[in-house]
Amino acid sequence: MPVVSTPTTLKHSVGAIDNAEVLRIRNDFPILNREVNGRPLVYLDSGATSQNPLSVIEAEQEYYEQRNAAVHRGAHSLAVEATDVYEAARETVAGFIGARTNELVWTSNATEAINLITYAFSNATAGRGGEEAEPFVLKQGDEIVVTEMEHHANLIPWQELAFRTGATLRYVSVDDDGALQLERANTVITPQTKILAFTHASNVLGTINPVETLVTMAREVGAFVVLDACQSVPHLPVDVKALDVDFAVFSGHKMLAPTGIGALYGKAELLNAMPPFLTGGSMITTVTMKHAAYLPSPTRFEAGTQRISQAVALAAAVNYLQETGMDRIHAWELELGQRLVTGLEQIDGIRVLGPDAGSERIGLAAFDVDSVHAHDVGQFLDDKGIAVRVGHHCAQPLHRRLGLVATTRASTYLYNTTDDVEAFLEAVAGVRPFFGVK
Repeated sequence: MPVVSTPTTLKHSVGAIDNAEVLRIRNDFPILNREVNGRPLVYLDSGATSQNPLSVIEAEQEYYEQRNAAVHRGAHSLAVEATDVYEAARETVAGFIGARTNELVWTSNATEAINLITYAFSNATAGRGGEEAEPFVLKQGDEIVVTEMEHHANLIPWQELAFRTGATLRYVSVDDDGALQLERANTVITPQTKILAFTHASNVLGTINPVETLVTMAREVGAFVVLDACQSVPHLPVDVKALDVDFAVFSGHKMLAPTGIGALYGKAELLNAMPPFLTGGSMITTVTMKHAAYLPSPTRFEAGTQRISQAVALAAAVNYLQETGMDRIHAWELELGQRLVTGLEQIDGIRVLGPDAGSERIGLAAFDVDSVHAHDVGQFLDDKGIAVRVGHHCAQPLHRRLGLVATTRASTYLYNTTDDVEAFLEAVAGVRPFFGVK
C-alpha cells in the first residue's frame, strides 16, 4: 500500500504566528528566495495565485515518479496505489471543510464548479434526471439572486443560467463603501428566489460576509445557497456543515496547491439527485446504445481521466495549512491586513476600498491612487520587486458601482512578513511623486 501523507506532528510552533515563524515558513517556499528586477521578491498577489511549499511540489512529483496510473480502472498495483492516494486526497480535503467524502467533487477550479452547478440546473430543466431532479428545475418567474460584489465567476454563469431557463437574475446591492445593503436584501430575496449565490469573502473589498444571516434569508423562502469560498477556505477556518450552505466552491491554486484543481462541495442528497454536467467514461453504472445510468456522487460528476496528481498535491497543501493552523493563519493575516489598510490610509491621494482597519477582514487591500492608473502603479511596484494585482479583479460591476475602472490590490498569506507590508507601503508612498502628481 502507498504511504499517504497525513498531519501527525505540528511542523510549526503553537501560539500566535509572528515574524520569526514566518521567516521559518518562508524557507518552505523556494520561489520566495528569488529576485525580481534585481530586488528581493515581495509577493503580495496570493489572492490571485498562492505559492507552493516544497511538500506540495514533492507530493506531485512523488506521484508521477512512483504510482502514475489511471484511477478506478485497473487491477494492477500501480492503478490500485493511484486510486488509494487519489481517494485519500479527497478524504483529506473534504475533512478540511467539514464535509463527508462523497460530498466533495473534484473540478479544475471554482469557476468550473459553479458552471457544474448551473448546467446541472439546466439539465434538470431539460427533463433529465427524473423526479429526483424536480427541485432543480428553473422556469420563467423563478429568480436567482447574487450580490453586486461578486467575482465574474459567480455572476456570469448565473446570467447564462437565467438566459437558458427564463429565470430572472437579481442582486443585493452594495452601499457607497462597498458593504452589502442587508436591510434591502429582504426585498430582493423573495418566495420566487430559487438560488442565492454569494461570496464568503470579497476578493476586492476583503469583506467577510455574514453567511449565517444570508443563509437564514434563503431558508425562509426555500432557496438553494451557493457559497463562493475561494477567498475564505485558504485563509480562515471554514465548516460547510456549520454554515449550512447547500454548495460551496474553492480553488487549489489559491491555497498552496497547483493550478488545475478545485472542488465542489454539495450536500450528498442534492448531489445524488442532480443531473450530471459532463458525461462519458467512469461516471456510469450501465450503458446501452440508447440509455445510461449514473453512479452516485461524487463519481457521477467526474467523467473521464481526472486530476490525480493535482488532487494529491492539494491534499498535501491542506496538510500544510492544518499543521500551521487555520485560526493562526487567519489571525496573522488579519494583522497584516490591518497594517495594509492603516498604512495606505495615511498616504495622501489613496482611497482604500472595503472595511476600515478595525473591521474583521481577510488580509488584502484594494486601493485607488489619485491621478495614477492602476496599471502604472503595478509597474512601478514591480520595478521594486513587489508583486501585486491590478485591474478590475474580475469584478467590473463592483468597480463601476464604486466609480472606478481599476484598482491595485495587495493580498497576503501565511508566508508574508510585516517587513513585506512595510516595503510595500514605502513604495506606494513614492507612486504619486514619481509620476509628478501633486
